Amino acid sequence: MKLKTTLIALLIALGYTLTSCNQDDLKSDSEDIASNTLLSKTSISSDCVAPGWASLNGGTTGGGNATETIVTTYAELKAAIENKSVKVVRVKGTIKIITRLSLKDQSGKTVYGESGAKLVSTDQTKDGSGIINIKNSSNLIIRNLIFEGPGAYDTDGWDNAILDNCTNVWVDHCEFKDGVDGNFDIKNKSNYITVSYTKFHYEKTPKAGGPGGTDDHRFSDLIGSSDSATGDQGKLKITFARCWWGEGCRERMPRVRFGQVHMVNNYYNSTVSNKCIAAGYKADIYVDGNVFENVKEPISLMNGYTAITVTDNNSFVNVKGNTKGKNTSFLPPYSISTLALSSVKSDVTKNAGATVGGNICKF
Repeated sequence: MKLKTTLIALLIALGYTLTSCNQDDLKSDSEDIASNTLLSKTSISSDCVAPGWASLNGGTTGGGNATETIVTTYAELKAAIENKSVKVVRVKGTIKIITRLSLKDQSGKTVYGESGAKLVSTDQTKDGSGIINIKNSSNLIIRNLIFEGPGAYDTDGWDNAILDNCTNVWVDHCEFKDGVDGNFDIKNKSNYITVSYTKFHYEKTPKAGGPGGTDDHRFSDLIGSSDSATGDQGKLKITFARCWWGEGCRERMPRVRFGQVHMVNNYYNSTVSNKCIAAGYKADIYVDGNVFENVKEPISLMNGYTAITVTDNNSFVNVKGNTKGKNTSFLPPYSISTLALSSVKSDVTKNAGATVGGNICKF
């Protein structure tokens, strides 16, 4: 009887895991294995809560359980991206980007990939580069997609993806690689953004000789476009959680201007790095629970920053350069499930990137 009661209790607990995605729920290793097995077969539900900053300001749910539009060609993808009535876009296979996509003036939308779904650009020119520009939009989820550019080239071109004046966006389980100007930038008053379980890296050799002045422009992620963009003051509240800045990243992991940026449980291991987290003009950064391995300048103190707190709960292994913060940053006004420092590397290298096989909530 005791065994039967225990089994019933376990089944009830697993059933609850299927219908709930509470970011504060700390599970044992055995519960994680069971819940991940079940969740891998289950699409995201409307009650799945985005972690970090994207959980505030009303939360981020994207298109929820709206009817999906499946796309397999560039023409279909462009039409679905631009159609405000389409709330969930499901990308299948590899799609070559002919002209940079534009998602603008929309709210409540999810764009996600099936297993292996990839958006590829081969254009390195100043005007033709980039995969998607997301502008003046809110309540978006971008999940399980690979964004692959043609390689870094300092032509003052475009990143693989840009968030421009967007609010409540959750970028989850994506992979950004080989962007021309960078991999993924967030700018122009964008706010309440979370980037989770996402991998940034470069596989292609950078192309030298562009007019921008930097022959090796493998600069991954820029937060805030310039010191003069004063509209960013009080905005750019961003969480990077369980992300991986891998091989090939040179700088901007990220570089931050303005904003309150929370860096938690991320992993860094690019052996060609010049600097990793960079505190720029009026940056306010809280760094906790991250692992830096074989990199240069884990923490770069640039000009005019406000504060960067680097807690004692960070690991620096075989690194060169500064590892300390300065002044006292903001404290994140939300709770978020965190990994033990000893588990960060294994968890992130296993799960960061387009690894969930669809629109699956697995934070």
